[in-house]
Amino acid sequence: MTTNPTLVHQAGLPVSLNTYLGLIAAVADHGLRELMVQLPDNSPSQAREWLRALQPAAATRGVVLTIKLPCAPEWEACIDAVRAEQQAILLTGLSNAVQLLWARHKGVQYVAPYVGRLANDGRNVWALMEACVAVQSASPQAPRLLAASIKTPEVLAQLLAVGAAAVTLPPASLAAWCTDPLTEAAVQQFARDTQASLAAAG
Repeated sequence: MTTNPTLVHQAGLPVSLNTYLGLIAAVADHGLRELMVQLPDNSPSQAREWLRALQPAAATRGVVLTIKLPCAPEWEACIDAVRAEQQAILLTGLSNAVQLLWARHKGVQYVAPYVGRLANDGRNVWALMEACVAVQSASPQAPRLLAASIKTPEVLAQLLAVGAAAVTLPPASLAAWCTDPLTEAAVQQFARDTQASLAAAG
């Protein structure tokens, strides 16, 4: 499970430490193994304060915790503070190759471009995705590509084809894409032909 301040706010929850502690409990209660949460402020001292509560809570419930931070220079001190706590990091909002090289230099575990936003802005999305996968493949310590803002199953298929390590999808997309009109048409044809064959056999 992954979230960010916008999604937390849209869910009607405050973006607070208590909310994030509740998310850890909810993830564990639902049998999920990993939670990615985004810190709301670039203050290194606040990051350390939150981690002092989040890390033991996650460890106690057997939840793998990843901290999301924006891929932006003004967050560098916060990134360094979180890394110093031996905490896995995802840099979110990555949008170009220079940011990708910086993420590799910072030694983070994941990079997360917003695929749909990049496409809407007219960017060369697949050149950047391929670059992310090339960096990911170069070393076990390199940041892995976690693609977000996926609008269609076709884009998901392209991401799988280029080698994305992970993707994020909202529950509504997961539910909608679990079936497909072509699959349903085939299933209905099988049912009709089964009944026809039985009728013909008498």
